[in-house]
Amino acid sequence: MVARPTRKKMYRSMQGRMIDIEKLRGANESTRAVGNMKVNARGDVLGQSGKIVTPKAEVIKQYYEQPKGKVSEASARTVQTPAPQPQAKAVETKAIETKVAEPKKVATPKVATPKVATPKVATPKAETKKTVAPKKGIDEALDGLE
Repeated sequence: MVARPTRKKMYRSMQGRMIDIEKLRGANESTRAVGNMKVNARGDVLGQSGKIVTPKAEVIKQYYEQPKGKVSEASARTVQTPAPQPQAKAVETKAIETKVAEPKKVATPKVATPKVATPKVATPKAETKKTVAPKKGIDEALDGLE
């Protein structure tokens, strides 16, 4: 099978100029995109200084690895841990015992729940012995013939 060369997508602007969209995309690939997503035109996640933090290939890989419908716990942007702050000296405090009044119990109104009829399931009963009445007449005569 012979591969065809990719066709250039040329568009005519409102002023009549011919514009090559693919060339325009390639030239502005590393430009920061407009909006609040902090990505460049290619799709790489950018840091505060504009450097690439996560490349687009890794973002796509993470997207397809996680099960459908599940939200990832980490955001697309890497969370920077703040610098450790100096801790204040611990001050000893004496424990003061105070009596805390127990909260009063408030009566909650009881709500009547509607009763739903449940279908009864027939349980198998032990077979009862039926008393057989003695045969009379024609039934008695036909009993021995077969």
